Amino acid sequence: MFIDIQNMSFSYSNSPANAVEDFTLTINKGEIISILGRSGSGKSTILRLIAGLEMPKGGSFSLGDKTLFNNHIFVQPEKRGIGMVFQDYALFPHMSVQDNVLFGLPKMSRSNKLKRVEEVLELVELEGYEKRYPHQLSGGQQQRVALARAIAPQPELILLDEPFSNLDTELLVKIREDLRRILKKANITAIFVTHNQNDAHVLADRIVKIKDGVIDQVGRPCDLLGSSTDEKGDIELLPEKELVSV
Repeated sequence: MFIDIQNMSFSYSNSPANAVEDFTLTINKGEIISILGRSGSGKSTILRLIAGLEMPKGGSFSLGDKTLFNNHIFVQPEKRGIGMVFQDYALFPHMSVQDNVLFGLPKMSRSNKLKRVEEVLELVELEGYEKRYPHQLSGGQQQRVALARAIAPQPELILLDEPFSNLDTELLVKIREDLRRILKKANITAIFVTHNQNDAHVLADRIVKIKDGVIDQVGRPCDLLGSSTDEKGDIELLPEKELVSV
């Protein structure tokens, strides 16, 4: 067990009800987890709690041999060793691909930084794009730069918030397969949130279905195939022919 989250709860100050209730999950090293749910289900709040961007109401979270929060400890986001890829990629438009990736690296020699940039750009298959700017890249390429920047500092965990929401439909199948391959090749533990059932089934090793801040189901994609969406039908399901097995 690499990640251990126990009874994590959270409520917003303007709401008496918990947005997340007793969230408990263990994750192995190198595993890719999808948190799947409709809008307002609490999935993005869970991601923010893991990242340290919100203060939990209760529970505990350990990553490797480090306790990141419990009743007595709260480690700040920048000290958690967690990378994050935001929904809009959050690339600096005035910086080249190389400089975007360099930005997230810790203190080290310039030569070592450039070597690391070269390594991660090779991993995401963007060699030769170092001098390009975000506006010169496709949506899929921008996503890869954001992923390279998150991977470069060698985090113990990467969080991805709706990683495919800005991509054209025809790119989805290839891009999500590529993302899984990159994460597996780097042996990086990852958690991503999505409202799209196909994204979860193609990319994840396990799926955690969330409903009203509570875990509804947990299982491998093959175990959850054909399970119904919630009553509001807000979890997207593309035609079955587009579902790719992994």
